[in-house]
Amino acid sequence: MVPLKVLTLVVAGQNQPSVLVLQPVEDAPAGKARIVPIWIGPTEAAQVGMALEHVKLPRPMTHDLMLDALTNLDARIDSTVIYGSKGQMFFAHLVISQGGRLITLDARPSDAVALAVRQDAPLYIEEDVLDAASFPFLFKGEQQTEEEIAEFKTFLDHISPEDFTNIDGL
Repeated sequence: MVPLKVLTLVVAGQNQPSVLVLQPVEDAPAGKARIVPIWIGPTEAAQVGMALEHVKLPRPMTHDLMLDALTNLDARIDSTVIYGSKGQMFFAHLVISQGGRLITLDARPSDAVALAVRQDAPLYIEEDVLDAASFPFLFKGEQQTEEEIAEFKTFLDHISPEDFTNIDGL
C-alpha cells in the first residue's frame, strides 16, 4: 500500500461534480508527482472540505455523528484504503480499530477520506490501483512547503479592507 495525502479539493459550481485530488506521499523527482483525481458530488465535496478546513458546526453532521458514535464505542478510524477502481469509480475500505481488532467496512472514498481526515488517520492506495488510476503532474515552479502555505493562509486570515487604503499615497 502507498500512503496518500489530499493535494487539493477542486469545488465546482452547485449541482456539478467536484474533484478530490490525492497524491502519493513518495519521493518524486523535483517538480513531478503523480495524482489520483476522484470525481465526487457537491454534498460529498462539502463534507471533505469541512474536514480539511476543520470546520465545526453547532449541530453535528452525519460524519461527526458517526465519529461520535465510534468514540463512545471506544473505537476510532485506523485508516482509509482505496483498494480498487473501475473506470472513474473508486472503491475504498474504512478501517476501524476497536478493542485491539481491526474492522473493515466498505465505503465510498469521499466518505472514508472525510472521516479519516477528521481523525488524522492515514490514507492509503493499493499500488496496482495507483499505477492504473494515477496521472503525471508537473509543477510549474518549485512546490510550496507546508510552512509557506500555512504562512500565506495566516496572511489571508488577517487581511482587512483597511490594508488596501493609503497605498503609496493613493
